Amino acid sequence: MRIEPDIKLGFKDVMIRPKRSTLSSRSQVSLDRNYVLRSSGIKWEGIPVIAANMDTVGTFTMAESLAEEGLVTAIHKHYSIEEWKLFLKDREDKFFDHIMVSTGTSEKDHQKLKDILGIDDRIKFICIDVANGYSEAFVSFVETVRHEYPKKGIIAGNVVTGEMVEELLLAGADIIKVGIGPGSVCTTRVKTGVGYPQISAIIECADAAHGLGGQIIADGGCTRPGDVAKAFGAGADFVMLGGMFAGHAETGGQILDKEDGTKVMLFYGMSSDTAMEKHSGGVASYRASEGKTVEIPFRGSVINTIQDILGGVRSACTYVGASRLKELTKRTTFIRVQEQENQLFR
Repeated sequence: MRIEPDIKLGFKDVMIRPKRSTLSSRSQVSLDRNYVLRSSGIKWEGIPVIAANMDTVGTFTMAESLAEEGLVTAIHKHYSIEEWKLFLKDREDKFFDHIMVSTGTSEKDHQKLKDILGIDDRIKFICIDVANGYSEAFVSFVETVRHEYPKKGIIAGNVVTGEMVEELLLAGADIIKVGIGPGSVCTTRVKTGVGYPQISAIIECADAAHGLGGQIIADGGCTRPGDVAKAFGAGADFVMLGGMFAGHAETGGQILDKEDGTKVMLFYGMSSDTAMEKHSGGVASYRASEGKTVEIPFRGSVINTIQDILGGVRSACTYVGASRLKELTKRTTFIRVQEQENQLFR
């Protein structure tokens, strides 16, 4: 046992310090990014915000809406092969820059991945997603998928430390998902005592990834546009959002009418009782639920939320003089927030 004495920080613990700027309007800020992925060589361009691969977020309908705005959707892994065939029918080439196929690491998941990729060879991105990216079996699976699909972009996670980012990149991943426990419907930190404050995780993992020519996705913990700006400021190349995209018509979930006349939708973690009952027949005897189910207000179309998020990030860029999203991290100075100020961000 040992203790690391260095302070680790989450989104609520910091704010971005403003700086002199020559920008006079948010309209002068470009949020487009261009990347060449290290192992696959794929060239990608777009707005690097991703809808999480949760079945209450990463739906086909969400993918269609976000692709129109230049954003990305990691589509959840519970659609059938027939549903995938119908979804991909008659798509334009550009659409494939904005979707990811999600998979776990079981033999069943592996076979389903092969079946989906066999539908259309224009599919570019594979998101290999597990709660704990530190196992040897996970690294081996990443190596296997890279060997099978040398020209596909591989996203792997989740991890929170630089050494594991490096190991996964060297195993063949292009982009690493960073975050253990920060999500609003994730209870991993409560159930296991394991986690890492997200701002510190992003800073450390981005440093490791960029040294090897890779990228990271900040996955979890963003509850408002300012958090998205902080994630980019800390060095994230992409930001993945769950709760901020939940509750919209595009998620396809059931809309519930409350007694007070309001409408709500269910949002739950993919390790929650609700998700495991729905997709696996219940919680296995050897594990505990590490997610929760909540009701969130029905928000209508996702387009208004997209504009709110992107507008907030553009505004953050104007406060520090970054005319391009790429410049934000170079111009970001974080200041720690005192406890009384912290209450504003809870």
